[in-house]
Amino acid sequence: MANEPIETELAGTCVDASGHAIGMPQLCADWFPNQIFWLLVTLGVIYFILVRIALPRIGAVLAERQGTITNDIAAAEEYKLRAAEAEEAYDKALADARAEANRIADETRASIQEDLDAELARADEEIAERTAESEKAIAEIRAGSKQSVHEVATDVAREIVALMGGNADQARIDAAVKSRMEG
Repeated sequence: MANEPIETELAGTCVDASGHAIGMPQLCADWFPNQIFWLLVTLGVIYFILVRIALPRIGAVLAERQGTITNDIAAAEEYKLRAAEAEEAYDKALADARAEANRIADETRASIQEDLDAELARADEEIAERTAESEKAIAEIRAGSKQSVHEVATDVAREIVALMGGNADQARIDAAVKSRMEG
């Protein structure tokens, strides 16, 4: 029987007579050298795969990410500078627009003031002309009214004298009316 030597050989190890493991085979001290050998081989293969394949790829991805981050930060700084320049240009344009608006408003006020002064001067001249005409008319009316009052007073005095039965002397009536009108 060819299997007998293996069974007897295995019987001294961590297996029973039927060839089944007793307990956990990983903890069998007789199998430790074999397990350590395959552990070292497996770790060597994993190390080789990591060093030759995985870690270079991971390193490339990390380098690419770092480059992207650096480029993004540089672009953000550039955009920040552009935004600051745009804000300065906006503030300057706004200040220029306000200055221009103030200048236009001042010119408009000055123009309106000139027009207003011209209109006021023309109105003052017109008022002065009308006032002069009115004063002239009032002077004519006064002169005419004194004459009219004198004539009416003379006529009334003559009629009163005539009604009272007297003889109306024109020179005496004129002298009496004149002395009364003067004061």
